[in-house]
Amino acid sequence: MPCDCTNSKTPMRTHGWWSVILTLGVFFLGTEGRPSQDGHELKPYQPLVRFRHKPDGSPESFRITGLYGHGGLMGPCENKYCGLGRHCVITWETGRGDCAQKITIVHSEDCFYKDDKCRMNDYRKLKNKVLDLYNQRYVRQDINWERDDKLAQKRALVDQMFKYYDADSSGLVDSSELSQIIKQEGLAKERSECTLFDLLKYDDVNDDEHLTKEEFYKAFEVLQLSLPDDQRLSITTVTVGQSTVMTCGIMGMQRPPIVWKRNGQVLNTLDLEDISIPQEDFGDDGSLYITKVTTTHMGNYSCHAEGYEHLFQTHVLQVNVPPVIRVYPESQAREPGVTASLRCHAEGIPNPQLAWLKNGMDITTKLSKQLTLQGNGSEVHISNVHFEDTGAYTCVAKNDAGVDEDISSLFVEDSARKTLANILWREGGFGVGNMFYVFYEDGIKVIQPVACEIQRHIKPSEKMLGLQAEVCPKSEGDADQKCVWSSAVNVKDKYIYVAQPTLNRVLVVDVQSQKVVQPVKTDPVPVKLHYDKSHDQVWVLSWGDIQKTTPTLQVIHQASGGTSHHTIHTQPVGRQFDRVDDFFIPAATLIINHIRFGFVIHKNEPALHKIDLETTSYVKNISLREYDCIPKSLAYTNLGGYYFVSCRPNAAGTVQPQLIVDSVTDSVIGYNRDVTGTPYVSPDGHYLVSVDDEDGLMRIQSITVRGEIQEPFDIHTNLHISDVAFQSSFTEVHQYNAFASSGLQTDVLYVELDTGNVKMIKSLKEPIRATDWRWSRKNRVIVDSGLFGQFLMTPSRESVFILDGRLNKLNCELTDVLKGNTVMWVGEV
Repeated sequence: MPCDCTNSKTPMRTHGWWSVILTLGVFFLGTEGRPSQDGHELKPYQPLVRFRHKPDGSPESFRITGLYGHGGLMGPCENKYCGLGRHCVITWETGRGDCAQKITIVHSEDCFYKDDKCRMNDYRKLKNKVLDLYNQRYVRQDINWERDDKLAQKRALVDQMFKYYDADSSGLVDSSELSQIIKQEGLAKERSECTLFDLLKYDDVNDDEHLTKEEFYKAFEVLQLSLPDDQRLSITTVTVGQSTVMTCGIMGMQRPPIVWKRNGQVLNTLDLEDISIPQEDFGDDGSLYITKVTTTHMGNYSCHAEGYEHLFQTHVLQVNVPPVIRVYPESQAREPGVTASLRCHAEGIPNPQLAWLKNGMDITTKLSKQLTLQGNGSEVHISNVHFEDTGAYTCVAKNDAGVDEDISSLFVEDSARKTLANILWREGGFGVGNMFYVFYEDGIKVIQPVACEIQRHIKPSEKMLGLQAEVCPKSEGDADQKCVWSSAVNVKDKYIYVAQPTLNRVLVVDVQSQKVVQPVKTDPVPVKLHYDKSHDQVWVLSWGDIQKTTPTLQVIHQASGGTSHHTIHTQPVGRQFDRVDDFFIPAATLIINHIRFGFVIHKNEPALHKIDLETTSYVKNISLREYDCIPKSLAYTNLGGYYFVSCRPNAAGTVQPQLIVDSVTDSVIGYNRDVTGTPYVSPDGHYLVSVDDEDGLMRIQSITVRGEIQEPFDIHTNLHISDVAFQSSFTEVHQYNAFASSGLQTDVLYVELDTGNVKMIKSLKEPIRATDWRWSRKNRVIVDSGLFGQFLMTPSRESVFILDGRLNKLNCELTDVLKGNTVMWVGEV
């Protein structure tokens, strides 16, 4: 279709300057801003032509008739400048150049671009070539750029270019200045469909025939981004279970896509279940969405525009958790004149404040010498109880996220009156619950810790309930009938599962009847059990033989059910898990009652194999090869969702620091400072205790409610710690104490985790020799008695010791318990 061309003085709607024909003129330019041809010094401008029209891109387009004489000599219009709106024309009669009114021809865009061959891809190549040209020049001039900051370097380069192109220092670059550069740099000799004039075609945003510095930045992809100082840190607080959105505060007209990071790991490219970052191409603003916030999501996130990491915004996600409360006991009956105590434990974020009511009334109005609050308000202590102390005592826990409460009932009655409440309390407190079970050579002993009484002794020859099979049948060649145990777990205070490695089975002990009720066949040599409360299943690690040649994992489903139990192999079946060295499943806590994933450690492999606990199937690998780490043991805190990985010594015998793995991204964050050794985490997730026997160190780190891992403080000890147990503080609310048993000596170490105060509980006799306990590295376990428990148990070679954790001293010793290194607590506390 033919073009419709008309005369007009009105600029075009877009790319209007292309409608202007060539303006001929001569002008004089200063000397500032032009590098010499050798690239080191500045050289004066040569008088050049001011073009007002885009040439066609060919070298010949820069040699206009009348501007140059024959043989390259200067023509009559070479040094004549006529100003805007006029141009130089040669009068043929005189051969001189005179100024005449400019004629403007305006075409439609279709007409104008009909023969334009410069396309975007060629345009990009031209710009890259120009950038390379000046980059080489300014690098030779040793301009002080940070080599590791490519964007800052590029911006500095483009700044220099703009100053160079802007010959008159007007803050604008027009076509005449571009033509000057074309000639000065010899760019007209480039055989390309595009020229520097295409900067005005593609990047003159407002079509004013000039390039501002911002437009120049845009052309060379140096964007003007900003972040107000008061927005460099953004804090978002959300309650667990809710959704949240974090929006990046980086601003700019041409802002690139936003990149989100957590602990240095880019989130945009990860397929995360709860975190999404919709692409800005689809109209979103690059915000980060978390659909169901948990405590693992807490911590620091950062956002920056793609390619502009130096300008970033930090987002702190605080996760509040409503209080979860427990009281002990739920009910109790006391006779007049004795002492009664009612304890309350609450967890939440922030730490909940506790208050007590008696029959709905604030108890603080009734405090006296007889009725006091202890443990920073966590315990109601009543000395010399009276009948009027009978009542419902309500503990109320409150924080910014919510309120929870529970009732502990106290009945004060004469001993002659055996009420139902009294009978129930006595049976609950001193019947089948609140007992230590010790598995040793001569069977099983059930021990009540307060009075150090043996409540039940299950002999090796005792028959299982309803079966003819014995608890520990006599092996051929053995003179005595002995039991061999390796590991035990408590299943909802209903059953104890305990492994018999030499018999290739697990026994199920019924807590109510205190009898063995069922054997469960396993793969050969079961050595480690773990109860996953979230899915009601017991995990079993078997070695295959004493040399650990074919280790496997099996699972017992519906472990608390009353039906007959059996094992199944983890999926996929086969060689995937036949080299299992160990496994780790985080323990449920008061506020985290669902655990979804665990890890399997393969022998001599620098990796963690993630497994889905619900399907018992393999999910993915987290490689530790970059850190030359073959994992040895793990611990986990829900505050930020961090795994702490202890590594085996490397080939040179060097012990490396622990690694920290982020459960949100399944990536290694890095080292836990210089902390080495076996990690243990307190039940509330607030304390990490690391034990390194090589250096004789116990190192303690607190973990804040923001998931921040604090600097460690050190406790020097030569105990060669075998095991660590935790106990809630009796004097401070929201605090824990640690007890550590020795694998070589007779002492137990007591540590107040908040203050670092240390005490030794001595004279607990020699532990079982490590050579006599081949099932784990813990040749002397130490076991606590639950959330409100006062007592702990640890064995020696031929006895067991019960410690009073409230008084930090030895409570009693029970002798004739040989190799009793498998201990389990059963009870509501």
